[in-house]
Amino acid sequence: MSYYIINKETQKLEMHFDKADYMSLPDADKQKIKSNFLFSRYAGAWVSRAKFPNLYRAEQIAKGLGLENAGKVGETLTFAEQMERKAERAEARAERYEAKAEKAEKEGKRLQAPIDSMHGDIAFFTQPNINTSAGRAFTRQRERMWAAWEKGFDEFRKAGYYADRAEAARNAVKKETPDFCQRRMDEAEKTIRAQKKNLEHYNKILEAINAGKAPKGYGGNEYSAEEVNKWIEDAGEIIDQAMSKYTYYREMRGEVVFNRDNVKPGYVVELNKHWKGVVTVLSTGPKNFVYDAGNGFRLKASYAEIVKIVKAVKIEDQEPQHPFKVGDVFTAKVWTGDNYENKEFTVTKITVDKVTTKCGDARATTRKPRRCVYDTSVWALSLGDDTVYKKAE
Repeated sequence: MSYYIINKETQKLEMHFDKADYMSLPDADKQKIKSNFLFSRYAGAWVSRAKFPNLYRAEQIAKGLGLENAGKVGETLTFAEQMERKAERAEARAERYEAKAEKAEKEGKRLQAPIDSMHGDIAFFTQPNINTSAGRAFTRQRERMWAAWEKGFDEFRKAGYYADRAEAARNAVKKETPDFCQRRMDEAEKTIRAQKKNLEHYNKILEAINAGKAPKGYGGNEYSAEEVNKWIEDAGEIIDQAMSKYTYYREMRGEVVFNRDNVKPGYVVELNKHWKGVVTVLSTGPKNFVYDAGNGFRLKASYAEIVKIVKAVKIEDQEPQHPFKVGDVFTAKVWTGDNYENKEFTVTKITVDKVTTKCGDARATTRKPRRCVYDTSVWALSLGDDTVYKKAE
């Protein structure tokens, strides 16, 4: 019997059919299978490369081959159980690579031992080739020893390669940083919200089908109750997996020390990820904050990335860096449509890095002053269609 199943434990689709059936397939079908599946001797089946919920392409191939849908088998593992199995496989992989590295290193030493044992015997290395029976035998022996010595380097390189693979296998399951865990939690939350919206949509379609008003899909075919119920079941499983993933990373992350209650705009904090170093907080949100990355760039980060607070001074309590004061009056050119006219601008408000000005009855504007390149003691401020300058005291 030829059939396909979805293994809930591995989250993959498996195609079960005889080798003779596979050999009789056209080359095009064989290429599709090889592109989307790997043959597993353990399962005795072709196992999809993709995992649930990305099995649409794999299932279309299985249906195209005429395989019968045998449903789902096994029990879904929690995300913690999946990660535990991943760690076990990685450790087993690392041990195999370490064994291969040790074997290759021993083989390299064995191959180089004959030449290494001749260290100090200058005559052995400098003896010219003598065209006698004994001389030719000696030369051939020395050439074999040198060849083995060169081959030993290949074994040492192989040992280094396997050692690197072992380290990579162990690093694949290392304990993640708090900010990494926070990003995975955010992804899980986003997935849950999206699938809840999908469930609402699917239930409306199902209600319409039950009322005898089945809507049509993109191909013009009416949706069936069986098809929609499958979507609902899949959405429920995706939500369940996302919740399991959220719980796993929530426990791994632990409690977040910093949040918008104890981190305020103007604070100087030290980050441990992406933009390592000391930065100034510009604004704060429920989960993330915006900081000054220099050169006018503003980046966003999660509170989990903060290592410590270097300076806890709110932005409104800081002294302005620029020399502009409330009440300062500047004359700047403004384009009226026909020509430029001089207008008076009055500074009405200042912050640590911004200046608010008002011109007559026009709406107030807020700009960020900047230091002049040619003289850092002079500050420039854009007003209207002009720029005004003020020297720091």
